[in-house]
Amino acid sequence: MHKVSKDNIIYAMSAQNKPALHAEPKAQIQFETWDALHGQVKSADKGFEGLDWTRVNPATGPVYINGAQAGDILSVKIEKIETEKTGVVICGKGMGVLGFALQGSATKIINIENDVAHFSENIKLPVNNMIGVIGVAPKSDEISCGVPDSHGGNMDCKEIREGATVLLPVNVPGALLALGDLHAVMADGEIGVSGLEVAGRVTVTVDILKNQDWPLPMIINDSHVMTIASNEDLDKAVDMAVANMTAYLTQTEGFTAHDAVMLCSMAADVRICQVVDPKKTVRVEFPKKYLSDEIL
Repeated sequence: MHKVSKDNIIYAMSAQNKPALHAEPKAQIQFETWDALHGQVKSADKGFEGLDWTRVNPATGPVYINGAQAGDILSVKIEKIETEKTGVVICGKGMGVLGFALQGSATKIINIENDVAHFSENIKLPVNNMIGVIGVAPKSDEISCGVPDSHGGNMDCKEIREGATVLLPVNVPGALLALGDLHAVMADGEIGVSGLEVAGRVTVTVDILKNQDWPLPMIINDSHVMTIASNEDLDKAVDMAVANMTAYLTQTEGFTAHDAVMLCSMAADVRICQVVDPKKTVRVEFPKKYLSDEIL
């Protein structure tokens, strides 16, 4: 198994980034990651005010996948997510959905034990380890690791977890895969601008899909196929994600556009991944049981 240490970090996804590793298709790779705050917050007395914002949302990598060419699809199966036993959650003035109503900032250091995050003496939250940032080099200009777009990036989708496969577009030779920003606990929306931010390790298996023109990014797990879209306008992100799902169904299942829309209206759930990044992210979840063939 290949390993990429957290010494190899980037703050923007770009075709100009030097690969930290070259790997073959079907290789297993372990990424060691910082938390989203790059380890800057270690106690509850430090809030947003003291952060170095140039060091926020680091991603580990990138990894060059040999044989990946522009137009291919990069398949990234999430095999395992291991997180540290302590994480941080933070909110404050000007941050997140209710930042306008808050004064100053507040920080909690939260311990994790036996897959439970101890928010308080009475509130204990089940761990749902997931990856906030995962993406490849975009087609043209670099994109900050804090921003989601068609290349992936900071999608903050809680379904990007163990057992799921993320499908990303290959825009440049080698794809240049990078990931980070792990959360031990995060709800849809991430309304306060952070989940339970943790450092950790992610093990993935990479592969290349050729001669497929699917609307990306996508996620596949045991029960659903999902399309993801990001836009500054939440309504537009919804429109894009729904259009991508109906396009996928008409392309792969042979449905008419009308049938795809009617079926999605009855069977596909539209969910918000996050509403706090520069672009908001939406996913559409379609049950695999209504598909004629396995997607992978």
